[in-house]
Amino acid sequence: MTVTVVSGQTVVLDEVVPARAPWSAVVAAGDVLTIVDLRGNQAVDTLVYGAHDHAVRYNAQATVAGQGALFLTEGSVLRADDGQALMTIVLDEVGGHDTIGGACSRESNTLRYGQHTKHQHACVENFLREGAKHGLGKRDLVSNINFYMNVPVDEDGTLGIVDGRSAPGKRISLRAEQDVLVLVSNCPQINNPCNGFDPTPVRMVVAR
Repeated sequence: MTVTVVSGQTVVLDEVVPARAPWSAVVAAGDVLTIVDLRGNQAVDTLVYGAHDHAVRYNAQATVAGQGALFLTEGSVLRADDGQALMTIVLDEVGGHDTIGGACSRESNTLRYGQHTKHQHACVENFLREGAKHGLGKRDLVSNINFYMNVPVDEDGTLGIVDGRSAPGKRISLRAEQDVLVLVSNCPQINNPCNGFDPTPVRMVVAR
């Protein structure tokens, strides 16, 4: 599959993240990270940190308050605790990306779906495994973004996890506003429709 980048840009990283697997990379200021949903209906849990200071990290509340909207789409700015910009969504072929559903864990799986799911690894484990490569631990995990995940919110505040709106080849692109570390869990969830009950690979492309 060809990923179109802006004329004059150079692809500096192009990797496929297997189904259920974690991924990380430092994206330099000005570079654009494109996440490609290769087969559609896959959820991509994402955390963003300052590359040189991991205490600077994505903050869901600051992001939502800054844009005055709950869901992320083209033009949304991912913000840190102090409001500084980390990344900006510059292309979005799906829209409505989740900011509040959080990452699945073994604990939440057993609570929601039963003790028989306890053996299943989840996004929290992926984040911990990948974050350890960069000196991050459990205390460094914060509320994450769920790209491509469809989490409607009813008028009474009830959340749902329903079939995604993505399709094979759909893209979202984010420009780094400073050097950032991006952690991804290509969600292994098989108990709800966020992955169509069948996790699939995604592609990560960084262009400069």
